[in-house]
Amino acid sequence: MTQLVRVQNFTVSSDGYGAGEGQSLERPFGHADPAALMFWAGATAHWPTRTDPGGTYGLDDYCTRDFTNNIGAEIMGRNKFGPQRGPWENYDWQGWWGDEPPFHTPVFVLTHHERPSIALGDTTFHFLDASPKDALTQAFAAAEGKDVRIGGGVATVREFLDADLIDTMHIVVAPAELGRGERLWTSPDELADRFHLEQIPSPSGVVHHFFWRR
Repeated sequence: MTQLVRVQNFTVSSDGYGAGEGQSLERPFGHADPAALMFWAGATAHWPTRTDPGGTYGLDDYCTRDFTNNIGAEIMGRNKFGPQRGPWENYDWQGWWGDEPPFHTPVFVLTHHERPSIALGDTTFHFLDASPKDALTQAFAAAEGKDVRIGGGVATVREFLDADLIDTMHIVVAPAELGRGERLWTSPDELADRFHLEQIPSPSGVVHHFFWRR
């Protein structure tokens, strides 16, 4: 069975930004309000951190459940792991994701400053100074026949798009404008030369964009 490279549930603003300016420990999305982007997922019945009964069903919930479907490894940029830049001051920082990260697979963090791997729950973070192609080779091996998810942030998704390594994408466009920050696109039509595209509005107010390679 062919292993796919997937972007899943990646949410951007209506003007194409996946994160705002000024990322910090206290503000992982910079000046952007994460609730304005991710409200659609948090409202679903199968949101992983839901502690109360209820939640919505329909397409939003289906996409929330599909996030982990047949995923064997993830690749993310260093900025999705944490806000630090440059050499690691120490190895005490173990990322934004807590003692039980939501990935449950090997995760390969792209960085110019490698450090020892970290095991938290059933997620292990590996730190690579590697090209997209070389990182993908390692992720495919770790995924043991399953797909590899490109988890973000924006710069990492763009890097894999530029290298023409992505097979399918699910991008959610939220009804909020950021005005500045890290931009995935000006328009999804920019990808029409390489991908088929279906756009499906949801009652929640977001629009799901499904891309698959031509």
